[in-house]
Amino acid sequence: MESIKHYFQFVKPYWKMIGITVVIGILKFGIPMLLPLILMYVIDEVIQTKTLSIEEKLTQLALVMAASFFIFTVIRAPVEYYRQFFAQWVGNKILYDIRARLFEHLQKLSLRYYQNHKSGEIISRVINDVEQTKNFVMTGLMNLWLDFITLFIAIGIMFYLDARLALVAIAVFPLYGFAVKYFYQRLRMLTKKRSQALAEMQGHLHERVQGMPVTQSFALEEHEQRQFAKRNDHFLSRALTHTSWNAKTFAVINTITDLAPLLVLSYGGYLAIHDQLSLGALVAFYGYLERIYGPLRRFVNSSTILTQAIASMDRVFELFKEPYDITDRPHAKPARHIKGDVSFEQVSFRYDDNSPFVLKNINLRVKAGETVAVVGMSGGGKSSLISLLPRFYDVTEGTIRLDGVDIRDYQLRSLRGQIGMVLQDSILFSDSVRENIMMGNPAASEDEMIRAAEAANAHQFIMELPHGYDTEIGERGIKLSGGQKQRIALARLFLKNPPVLVLDEATSALDLESERMIQEAIEKLAKNKTTFIVAHRLSTITHADRIVVIENGKIVEEGTHESLMARQGVYYRLYRIQELEDE
Repeated sequence: MESIKHYFQFVKPYWKMIGITVVIGILKFGIPMLLPLILMYVIDEVIQTKTLSIEEKLTQLALVMAASFFIFTVIRAPVEYYRQFFAQWVGNKILYDIRARLFEHLQKLSLRYYQNHKSGEIISRVINDVEQTKNFVMTGLMNLWLDFITLFIAIGIMFYLDARLALVAIAVFPLYGFAVKYFYQRLRMLTKKRSQALAEMQGHLHERVQGMPVTQSFALEEHEQRQFAKRNDHFLSRALTHTSWNAKTFAVINTITDLAPLLVLSYGGYLAIHDQLSLGALVAFYGYLERIYGPLRRFVNSSTILTQAIASMDRVFELFKEPYDITDRPHAKPARHIKGDVSFEQVSFRYDDNSPFVLKNINLRVKAGETVAVVGMSGGGKSSLISLLPRFYDVTEGTIRLDGVDIRDYQLRSLRGQIGMVLQDSILFSDSVRENIMMGNPAASEDEMIRAAEAANAHQFIMELPHGYDTEIGERGIKLSGGQKQRIALARLFLKNPPVLVLDEATSALDLESERMIQEAIEKLAKNKTTFIVAHRLSTITHADRIVVIENGKIVEEGTHESLMARQGVYYRLYRIQELEDE
C-alpha cells in the first residue's frame, strides 16, 4: 500500500532501535513460555514419580521453584521495562517527525488550500490521525513480529511434546485466515469513513467555537444545536456501523478460538486414558494452547488496530500529497538589498480556472519610496491586487516585477521577507504581547522591540496591561480592542522594517482616536518605503503620492487626491458619498 510505503520513510531512521526492541520482546514473551514446561516437570518428574522419596521430591521442587522465581522476578522485570520504554520511545519519535514534517508542509500550502478546507479538519489529521498511526509501529512492526515468534515457538514445543495433538490444536487455523480476510477489508473502509466523519464534526465544532459571539448575539443557539446534531448523528451512524462490523468480527473469531481447547481436551483426554500421553504433558499442552491462541487473538485485535492505523495513515498522506500552488522556480535567487520599485505589467488574475477574472490587464508602476492608495467599491479587486505582491497567489497572466525582477524569480521566503503587511483583521496569537511583536524579528533585542512598540503608539497601553509585555492576549488577541490589536500588528511591522509595505484596510472599523493613533504610526512607518494602502475611508489616504481607483477588476482612474477631485469622476463620487455619510 502506498501510504505504508511512505510511512516507512519515517520508520527507517529507527530500524536499529526497533530491532533491539523486538529482541528484548522475544525475551519478554519467551520467559512465560517456560511455565507449561515447568508445570509438566513438576507433575511428571516430581509429584507423580515413584523413584524419589518425599524429601528428595521437596528438594527437587525447591530447586526448580528457586530457579523459576529468579527468572520471573530478577530477569523479567528489567526486560519488561526496557521493552515498554523502547517501544514507546520509537513510536513517539516517529510521531514527532511526522507532525514536524506535516507542519512544515502546511506552511508551504497556499491560501487557496486554506480557503477550501476547514481548519478543524486539518487539525484532526495532524493530531488524531497521526496519533492513530503510532499503532502501526507499536502493533505492526513490534507486537506482530513478537506474536509470530511466540506462536512458532509454542507450536514447535507442542510438536515436540506430541505431533498428533499439535495437529489437532492448529486444525482451526484456516478458519482464522478466512475470517480475517473476509472481515477486515470492509473494516478498513468503515474505519476511514468513521475518521472522516469525526474530522468533519471537529471542523464544524472548531468553526462554531470561534464564531460563538455571532451565535449568541443572533440568539441562534437552537439552530446551531440542530446543525451540530446533524454532524453528530452522521458520526454516530458511521461509528455504530463500524462497531457492528467490529463486534461481528470478534464474535466469529472468539467462537473459532474456543473450538481449539475443546478439540485438544477431547483428543488429549483420549490419549491420556490410553497411557499414550502423560498427565503433565496434557497439562503443559493445554498451557501452550493459550500461547498459541493468545497471539492469534492479538492478531485479530491487531488487525482492528492496524486497520484503523492504516485508514488514518491514508488520511495523513492524503494531506502530504496536497500540491504546492506557489513554488520557487529552479533558479530562483534570494531577494536582497531591495529598493522597492514595483511594477504590474498586463496582470490578470482569477482564483481558479472556472471562476471569472477578478483583475484584468492591470498596468501599474510604483517607484521606490512612493505611497500609493488603492481604492474602489467592495469586490472591485483591491485586496486581490495586493495579495499578488507577496505571492499569496500567482498571477494568471502578466508579470509583477520588484526592482525589475519577476517576483517569481525570487525565492519565496526571501520575497516575503521584504514585504510587510497589516490587514483589517490583524491575526495575533494567544501568546504574550512580547512574543507577538517579536514575530516581526525574532532576533531583535528587548530595546529594539520596545522602540518598535513606541513607534506604533502601542507602548503606553501595553504598560497599562496587567503584566505589561508579558500579558497573555488570548486567542486572536481577544482580550484587546481593535485599535490595540492593530497597534501591536504595526509594532511587529516596525520591528521587521521591510522596504515594501502593504496596508489592507488597516484603520477600517476603528474609533476616531484609535484611527488617529494608527494613522500617525503608519505615516512614520511608511517614510522612505514603497507603500500600498487599501482603504475604505478615503479621508485617510488624501496624503498619498498617488491614488489608484479600481472598478470591476480594472484601473479606471489614477492621480493625486486633488487631480482626481478636479476630474469629478469615480473617485470624486465615492469621496462625496462618504462626506455625506459622515455629515
